[in-house]
Amino acid sequence: MEPLKTSADVLFILLGAIMILAMHAGFAFLELGTVRKKNQINALVKILADFSISTLAYFFIGYGIAYGIHFFSNAEVLAQRSGFELTRFFFLLTFAAAVPAIISGGIAERAKFKPQLAATFCLVGFVYPLFEGIAWNHAFGIQAWLAQQFGAEFHDFAGSVVVHAVGGWAALVAVLLLGPRRGRYGKDGSIAAHPPSSVPFLALGAWILIVGWFGFNVMSAQTLDKVSGLVALNSLMAMVGGTLAALVIGKNDPGFVHNGALAGLVAVCAGSDVMHPLGALATGSIAGGLFVVMFTLTQNRWKIDDVLGVWPLHGLCGTWGGIAAGIFGATALGGRGGVAIPSQLIGTLMGIAIALAGGFVVYGVLKKVVGIRLDAEEEFEGSDLTIHKITASAERETSF
Repeated sequence: MEPLKTSADVLFILLGAIMILAMHAGFAFLELGTVRKKNQINALVKILADFSISTLAYFFIGYGIAYGIHFFSNAEVLAQRSGFELTRFFFLLTFAAAVPAIISGGIAERAKFKPQLAATFCLVGFVYPLFEGIAWNHAFGIQAWLAQQFGAEFHDFAGSVVVHAVGGWAALVAVLLLGPRRGRYGKDGSIAAHPPSSVPFLALGAWILIVGWFGFNVMSAQTLDKVSGLVALNSLMAMVGGTLAALVIGKNDPGFVHNGALAGLVAVCAGSDVMHPLGALATGSIAGGLFVVMFTLTQNRWKIDDVLGVWPLHGLCGTWGGIAAGIFGATALGGRGGVAIPSQLIGTLMGIAIALAGGFVVYGVLKKVVGIRLDAEEEFEGSDLTIHKITASAERETSF
């Protein structure tokens, strides 16, 4: 029976990896639909190139830092247990590659291409695995210390903090170092609207992410015997809560509605295995409202030009998710327990600190050494023509 169980686990986690791999298409189309038409091709190419660079960085460096496992044995050894460890690497890689995919949306329309690929390698190879190892592999004994001090470890079942908060806070650093898009904010305090180029593509990207998210959350169990329908229902309730909250607070704005669903899913990742469905609904609803309010403040009052709102969506909603796991996961509120608010606060703040420090080092060095921003003329032309020498659609038909 053991070989059958192992094979079933391989298939289970492989399906999860494929679902999350598909989510990267969601990241691409969400960005494509949000940016202006002259930057659509860049959105598509950047996500795929970032994923490819992430694979190399995680394979050769990051996975070893996080879990102490390398793949330099012969193929016969690697294929043991039906290649479960290889498939687990693929699954966890899709999480790691989400960090640069998140950042991509914040720095859209004015970031240089090759320096961003270099940043991706550094973040996925060194920064992200550092916190991943702490949270998910008990590195440095921090989880044991939290359990001893507060009665429970830091709990992040599917990555509200490990993936989303880390990606969102690192993105904030990149956005601030880049500065706003030219013409976005006037010297007189005026704000120039840069509306989405395609709301249907934005919606398509959101829907791809929503569907894939059930692989992201449910299959974080990693083995078939640990799978739980509670995670699936909690993910659904959080998505619904985020959608409806954004619908009401965002006054029917389609961008807010679709991102509100994602905000709910970001927030529920951490506690999706311990919350009651009503707790998940509350978590998602608060996240949807938080996204609308903070996106508006970020863009209009603070004039931080985060194109897709990845800091509010992933950074802040991921932070809320880490804390919410400690609140709604408690038995007093119908949860399964095994969580402690102090541990959640410390673990969440640690993730933010690593993301900020890593982001400042990576993007700060790149900015000083090679530059991370297109010049004025290149930005005006658009990254499609500047970087890829092609536009999303032909300006004129060729006739014979």
